[in-house]
Amino acid sequence: MTKSPPLSIRNRALGLLARREHSRAELQRKLAPHTEDTAEITALLDDLEQRGFVSDARFAAEFVRAKSQRFGAAYIAYALREKGVSQEIIDEALAAATDGELERARRVWQSKFGTLPTSFEGRGKQTRFLAGRGFSSEIIRKVLRGEDFDG
Repeated sequence: MTKSPPLSIRNRALGLLARREHSRAELQRKLAPHTEDTAEITALLDDLEQRGFVSDARFAAEFVRAKSQRFGAAYIAYALREKGVSQEIIDEALAAATDGELERARRVWQSKFGTLPTSFEGRGKQTRFLAGRGFSSEIIRKVLRGEDFDG
């Protein structure tokens, strides 16, 4: 069995981008082990960004769309910051989300619990679940009080 030649940095980057959107920082981190020349990676990423193959705004919008059905804004913002996306782009992507935060929290809560808590322990469990999903305490209170979406 013959060994295939090593992939060029450009081919690696394009392969990663063919699978899913990546932030610029994410690509840089994934390509770094394959070359010692950081200037080469920077030049490649500049070229890919200029050609429209890499876009932090597009990545953030796709990430928000994919995660917003299960997680709150705090979780999504944290995950995007971890992937190297700027706060300005994060704010824009979250603002463009189609569903309101309360509606998303209600949907997540409904799929897990479905009934309002009847004890302090049950309320604590539901509160911790929603907080772990990145919903704010204000949103959690509204959900657990059974308030309407517009309330």
